[in-house]
Amino acid sequence: MKDETRSQEDSAQDAEACAEALESLDRVSLGEIAFDDSGVDVQDEPEAEAQSDDQDADDVEPAEDEADHEDTESEAGNQPESDTGEETVLLNSLPAEDSLTRELPGLGSAPAVDETIAMGDIPLPSVPSAREAEVRHRKMSPKRRNLMVAGVVAVALVAGGAGYAAWNGYQQEQAAAVAANAHTMMSVQIGVHAAGLDCSTGSKIPVQVSGQDSDASSVSETLYVDEHGRGIKLLPGDYTLSIAASPIAADGTIYTVPTTKTQVTVKSDGQDLSAQATFKLKVPSADTVTDDQIDAAAKYAEEGGCSSAAAAKILQQAATARRDAAANAVSASEAQAARDADARHKATNLYQLDIPVEWYGKVATWQNGSTLCIYLAGDSNTPIVTLVAVRDGESFTPDEGDTVLGTANLGNGYTVYASGPVYPYVVPQTINGRTQNPVSTYPMDTAIELVELTTGNRYTYSQIKNVLVGKDGKADAATKLECDYLAQILLPSIKAQD
Repeated sequence: MKDETRSQEDSAQDAEACAEALESLDRVSLGEIAFDDSGVDVQDEPEAEAQSDDQDADDVEPAEDEADHEDTESEAGNQPESDTGEETVLLNSLPAEDSLTRELPGLGSAPAVDETIAMGDIPLPSVPSAREAEVRHRKMSPKRRNLMVAGVVAVALVAGGAGYAAWNGYQQEQAAAVAANAHTMMSVQIGVHAAGLDCSTGSKIPVQVSGQDSDASSVSETLYVDEHGRGIKLLPGDYTLSIAASPIAADGTIYTVPTTKTQVTVKSDGQDLSAQATFKLKVPSADTVTDDQIDAAAKYAEEGGCSSAAAAKILQQAATARRDAAANAVSASEAQAARDADARHKATNLYQLDIPVEWYGKVATWQNGSTLCIYLAGDSNTPIVTLVAVRDGESFTPDEGDTVLGTANLGNGYTVYASGPVYPYVVPQTINGRTQNPVSTYPMDTAIELVELTTGNRYTYSQIKNVLVGKDGKADAATKLECDYLAQILLPSIKAQD
């Protein structure tokens, strides 16, 4: 009888242990559930304590009345037993005042509830106290503990297995994404600067690409970008970029191709490589563009820089026409310069010289032997400077009203003397009516032009009149100004005749 009773108790304890393990996994705190313990027989606690103490000390078998009690419960209704011997309290045995239907403050009486339908004969679970939990733990057999631990570990293993499976799946997805990207063409942008280039009307810029992609395959191809550096698509990898040839603008402009090469790494779609790869295409003088440059630009325009071969041909013709027009203009300019230089070049039997560019077209000359006079165009009575060759050792006296403005030694036994009026001084004096032996009087426009020619526009007429000369009538500052200017623009060109 005792063995059977112990077997039943162990079975009940094992079942209870499993239930507790499941409750712990659900993380339900029993302390958060409120139960009515008014029906618990407090006198059973000392008895349970005594049984626990006796069992721990001597491993004494349960008392006869406890065994009979368990048998009776098992036979009567197979109701689960309470380890602490607490009595089960049914709702239908509660006093009337503890009915489920109560009057709530301020709400009146709630509708009556059929207790039998609501709860039936389900007993309310009892809540063990801290002391009872300790007693129950000491009564728990190693088998029960192992069963509880095994349940927790099993659930943890299941949760861990699910987490590992999720992580492993994520890793596989990432690896698949990386593998897919390694075989996906990526759009990249580089930096380009080409003044006046509009690829919608001109040709695109050919970019030479060489290197190795993510598959370790060698790459060597020509790709085309617009004026913003967009248009390149490559697999991830390491590449070297350079400009293959000049594009052609709609007006026929050909650009100087930079010789620089840049290494880049393509990693992702939409990558901006302008910080590592920027190319500046400068515009040279149109007349210096060669046929080879035009032909190379047209070749790449036809192969991919333009929408069609016909469009590329039109741009090539525009480039050729632009270059030819520029070259013709340069040639014409050079020819005119040669004519001007010839017109400016003057020669006597002892020396030769060039009329200053600043004076060309504004002055004229007359010549008599080794004497050359440069005068204001259209007015031979207004000389600017007169040049006279004098043998070394002989003296020179300028005409009345003129001043020696400089000399040039020919190295052949002669020296050329430059003389003339000091117009920065004479003109303001004459206009003011203070005629200090002037050659003549001058209209205002003539006076201004004479001051400009003899000073190289370093001073305005007003500055000459009010500041440089002033009211003291001294000509030293004005004379020095004209002498310095003539020493720079005229005297260096005087050379002995071949």
